[in-house]
Amino acid sequence: MNETLPSLSGLRAFEAAARHLSMTLAAEELHVTPGAVSLQVRELETTLGLALFERHPRRLSLTEAGADYFSTLRIAFRLMREATGAIRRKLQPDVVTLSCTTGFAIQWLMPRLEEFQTAFPDIDLRIGTTGRLVDFQKDGVDLAVRHGLGAYPGLASERLIADDLIAVCSPTLAATLGPETAPSRLKPQMLIHDVDRNDWRLWLEAAGATDIDWRKGPVIAPDSNGALEAARAGLGFALLRRGFVEHDLKQGRLVSPFSTAIRSRFAYYLVYPSLALERSAVAAVRQWLVEESSKSEDLAGTGSPHAIAVT
Repeated sequence: MNETLPSLSGLRAFEAAARHLSMTLAAEELHVTPGAVSLQVRELETTLGLALFERHPRRLSLTEAGADYFSTLRIAFRLMREATGAIRRKLQPDVVTLSCTTGFAIQWLMPRLEEFQTAFPDIDLRIGTTGRLVDFQKDGVDLAVRHGLGAYPGLASERLIADDLIAVCSPTLAATLGPETAPSRLKPQMLIHDVDRNDWRLWLEAAGATDIDWRKGPVIAPDSNGALEAARAGLGFALLRRGFVEHDLKQGRLVSPFSTAIRSRFAYYLVYPSLALERSAVAAVRQWLVEESSKSEDLAGTGSPHAIAVT
């Protein structure tokens, strides 16, 4: 025997009102007036021949019948929402939002985006650049890349790129050093600083070139993008992360004449809520980032035999 179903609009109104125990909040969710919700619920009660709510002056409560009905309807509406979301995802690309710093986005991520799109044509990767901490749920972020020590309470954290700093310059400027590429040859050259001058001090100490005044040269802030562009233009030598200049080195836009490198405690970490990986698209982006970063780590390990850890 087929049972005739009540009005779907009445069922929607009841499910929302029962979930919120408020006609007003249900109306806000359904984008109608509280009076319309109340009317639809009363029509449903008339159809069923029983009361679903006990109406008090300032609140609602479910009757026993209403509570039983709601326990089943909420499952049915959840399944309908999930089915609707699934069919929409089949018609639209999977959207994954990645939050990262400007330097990471421009210097490391952008040169690799074409490869990513080729490998994952169905994933719509959206990149937001900021240096602040994000609220993953409130800001709609799936994954974040942050520079620090990797301690992010309540979140999964994986190291992507360690700070292996090397001295780089344009090929034209490197040619002026002559055949001898000892760090002492930097003495007459301009040192380009990123944010502050301390990195050059540490690098010169590690290279044994303590007679060079590390305090001279312009500071280009707030991130390393300006230092990178200045080095490409042949204005001087910059200290940059090996993983960030990998493509410039391969394509010959920059060269690294010296073997000295320094590595600090700070690194770039991939940070995310553990539940984020339940979405296959997010898990795929995370796997790609980890694999690409391991290539940079391998390059740093083989290309910097004299890397020195500093704190």
